[in-house]
Amino acid sequence: MPEISLPWPEPGDVPQPEPLQAEPDIDFATDFDDQVPALPDGKKIRVGSDMTLVFPDTGAEFELQDEFVDRFRELSTIAELSDDEDNLAQLSARARQDADLLDRLLRNYGYYDGYVLRSMGNGTNGDGSSSENPEVRFDIVSGTQYRFGAIDLGALPQAPDYEALRKSFEIWPGDPVLADKIVQENFDLDQALGETGYPFAAIGNPSLLIDHARQEGDLTLPVEPGGRYRFGSVVSGNPDFLSSKHLQRIARFDPGDIYKRSDEMDLRRAILATGLVSSVTISRRETRPPAPGQDGEVALDIELAKAPLRTIAGTIGYGSGEGVRIEGSWEHRNLFPPEGALRVRGIAGTKEQLAGVTFRRNNWRGRDKILTVDAYATNIDRDAYEAHTVSLLATYERVSTLLFQKPLTWSVGLEVIATDEREASVQGVNTPRATYFVAALPMRAMIDTSDSLLDPTRGFRLGGRISPEISSQGGSQSTYARTQIDATYYQPMGEKVVIAARTRVGSILGTGLGNIAPSRRFYAGGGGSVRGYGYQKIGPRDDVGDPNGGRSLVEFSLEARIRTGMFGGALSVVPFIDAGNVDRSTTPSFSDMRFGAGLGVRYNTGFGPIRLDVATPLNPRSGDNPIAVYIGLGQAF
Repeated sequence: MPEISLPWPEPGDVPQPEPLQAEPDIDFATDFDDQVPALPDGKKIRVGSDMTLVFPDTGAEFELQDEFVDRFRELSTIAELSDDEDNLAQLSARARQDADLLDRLLRNYGYYDGYVLRSMGNGTNGDGSSSENPEVRFDIVSGTQYRFGAIDLGALPQAPDYEALRKSFEIWPGDPVLADKIVQENFDLDQALGETGYPFAAIGNPSLLIDHARQEGDLTLPVEPGGRYRFGSVVSGNPDFLSSKHLQRIARFDPGDIYKRSDEMDLRRAILATGLVSSVTISRRETRPPAPGQDGEVALDIELAKAPLRTIAGTIGYGSGEGVRIEGSWEHRNLFPPEGALRVRGIAGTKEQLAGVTFRRNNWRGRDKILTVDAYATNIDRDAYEAHTVSLLATYERVSTLLFQKPLTWSVGLEVIATDEREASVQGVNTPRATYFVAALPMRAMIDTSDSLLDPTRGFRLGGRISPEISSQGGSQSTYARTQIDATYYQPMGEKVVIAARTRVGSILGTGLGNIAPSRRFYAGGGGSVRGYGYQKIGPRDDVGDPNGGRSLVEFSLEARIRTGMFGGALSVVPFIDAGNVDRSTTPSFSDMRFGAGLGVRYNTGFGPIRLDVATPLNPRSGDNPIAVYIGLGQAF
């Protein structure tokens, strides 16, 4: 060819390549029995479609064998990458990686004399005939499980309470050598030191020396306890913002208590929970060293980074029962340090107007205890009544927070009200107005064993309210008590279904219905009551169908919260049925119960579920709409 200048080689001039040598760790066979004929039969465990583990019966017991297999299955390269189109070379490469993994796992469980035999060949079909798909088999000869020999814990024996600390590190000579156990007990010892007064304790990396002659492992863990201490003072880095006295008040420990790391971390979370700081740094400072027979003292220095303290908020919305509603507020959360907040709010709506100011002192005289003074003036125009009200309410309460849910919460208060009200008009004619002066002592308590504030799945809540009240109207005075009991119960039914039930019973005792201001009576109906009915639409009505409230209340709700696989499992569907009634007597009546049913969806945001419920009344009365829609944050109850 004209483009090629090199002469064409003669046949004898071309060197012959040497034949390739077979790779020693790749075995080709058609029968597994030809690969490991010297091993006895044992337990065969199928791991995937193209891999089998065999534990030969060699007389040595393999403890934790099931755990070993489960762990291998999770980490196996073959199990992760297996495909029907894999060829023998691909499977062989992955088998080498899995053989190394099995070697490491054997040592992790203390089998330092064990070994793994790997063989490959064609598999078998379901009828026993040979398959063309390649498979790999691992014969695992575990050998003897090694035991711990000597255990050296550094300077730990010098600690005053060495015996108790040593019991927290549950590895003893003669125990099986388990790598996971070393990690776990290292953590347990560190936790025990932190919870029994050792703020400066340090634990180094463990080392394990294997002696094959003894079939034992000697463990060395360098531990420096650093002396035992008690809490001293809590020192604020910004006392004008959050004082040292206030930080000590919200701590769960007193000066002189034995140091606990959990108490230190709890204080850090409590400071963040105030919402006044963006970050917290706690430094331990020795104020008195330990002495023979005497613990040392450690102070906690708190450095705070302020968070934004002012908030402007607003909402706008519309409801068939509430009309157009625009609400705005301004708040300074630390205007009166420490944790003294001032909030000014207002509502402008077609059926409600309000102007109010609120003072709130968080963590007042105790952790999660709140003093609130609220003064407001409001004008309300409902189907049931019209009211022009001025009120002053002071409460002192112990509350649950999203960080610290409490089994028992309570509140006591004092409320003074002046309200000018009249019931709904009759056939377009306004009823006479009446002025009520009310003094009330509202109190409540609740037991909460549920597992979440916004989205509970198990447990119960049981709460009670009582408000002794004195009402003066038109020269006459009435004394009565508004009482209410609420109970909810949550029961999981498998992994995806939660059954939730609620009941509420209320009664106003001591006077007739006409002596009670319409705004202080019981009403039912709406998203937080009996779904399917309008707001306050259940109960006694006047001649034109407007509600006018009652002295007793009863409500029931039952729903199934069913998680779906949609949106990563965040979406749930909730069929529900509600029932309730309001009666003019003091005894709840079941003779005229109203029932509503519907279907809801919940979208779990991580903070709490967004709720959308669509309901219909099952036994409506004249004027009840056929469909009602409710949207909110959190479950209905």
